[in-house]
Amino acid sequence: MMRHPRLWMGLLVGVLHSSAQGAWDVNMHRGATEVSRSVFDLHMTIFWICVIIGVLVFSVMIWSMIIHRRSTGQQPAHFHENTRVEVLWTVIPLLILIGMAVPATRTLIDIYDTSESDVDIQVTGYQWKWHYKYLGEDVEFFSNLTTSREQMNNLAPKGEHYLLEVDNPLVVPVGAKVRFLITAADVIHSWWVPALAVKKDAIPGFINESWTRIEEPGIYRGQCTELCGKDHGFMPVVVEAKSQEDYAAWLAERKAEAAQLKELTSKEWTREELVERGQQVYQTYCSACHQANGEGLPPMFPALKGSPLTAGPLDGHLNIVFNGKPGTAMAAFGRQLSEVDIAAVVTYERNALGNSVGDMLTPQDVLAFKQAQE
Repeated sequence: MMRHPRLWMGLLVGVLHSSAQGAWDVNMHRGATEVSRSVFDLHMTIFWICVIIGVLVFSVMIWSMIIHRRSTGQQPAHFHENTRVEVLWTVIPLLILIGMAVPATRTLIDIYDTSESDVDIQVTGYQWKWHYKYLGEDVEFFSNLTTSREQMNNLAPKGEHYLLEVDNPLVVPVGAKVRFLITAADVIHSWWVPALAVKKDAIPGFINESWTRIEEPGIYRGQCTELCGKDHGFMPVVVEAKSQEDYAAWLAERKAEAAQLKELTSKEWTREELVERGQQVYQTYCSACHQANGEGLPPMFPALKGSPLTAGPLDGHLNIVFNGKPGTAMAAFGRQLSEVDIAAVVTYERNALGNSVGDMLTPQDVLAFKQAQE
């Protein structure tokens, strides 16, 4: 007996009219590549085969229950073997399985054929960001979530691409076969872009391969689909497909930026310049754990404000940022950040966030420390 009919009616009306419903999309999308469309067509073929089998089986079952019910005086038949029936219920399912296996095998062969690629990109998962390296092009960068903490904490309106927006999207050329070499530097991640029909686990010490060929320029979004830590939901994937001409211009610009960054290592920096740059680096890479104000989330993420680390020897601070701290959640940023950014963030942490040590770390110091580590 329903004891609170008004409550149940209210819940029903809320479900039917809630704006949270959005679109009632319960099916896959065709995607933006030939492989993704093949996957969709295969999915629909198998789906309709299952529908037809279900309709036939349940129709016969329901018909039998109605026609042969006891109330009509039906008597059960007594037979134990029928060779013709046994042959039929063996041959027919076998033919159905063959009909399903042929297109499935063809699609799987296409998915796993990574040969003759035009562009090779190494994708490395970190907690909680992606690193992209264009093999043979001397171009590499990190891709970080740009959704603001205010939106995550419901203090600001959420944008159209909430939790699916990054500072540096992966850029690929239209019409080219792009091969992905997918791995991880810390824990297991999974690189997934549904519109491209690409989903591969990123496993430390292993390299998984996948590929795509995008036909139209556009932006395609995905996420990490492996539970990789507390910020697993803040690890989006954004792929931007450009025309061949635009891609060539973008690649040339990236190469120029890489060359300029190398020049910045030898520049004479002031402490104020490093602090200004370090604030941006800190907000991008450190604030998720140590908080924007440096107060951290003890005991897992200790405070940097008034910390013995930020007030202690400069070399010790550099070592922790560069190599991380084993047995803790502190990651090693030596391979993630440039010499300039490491110098900037260390200088910022020692001269901001309520700290005022007054010293500074130069990119040349970081470079010397890095060379000593090798």
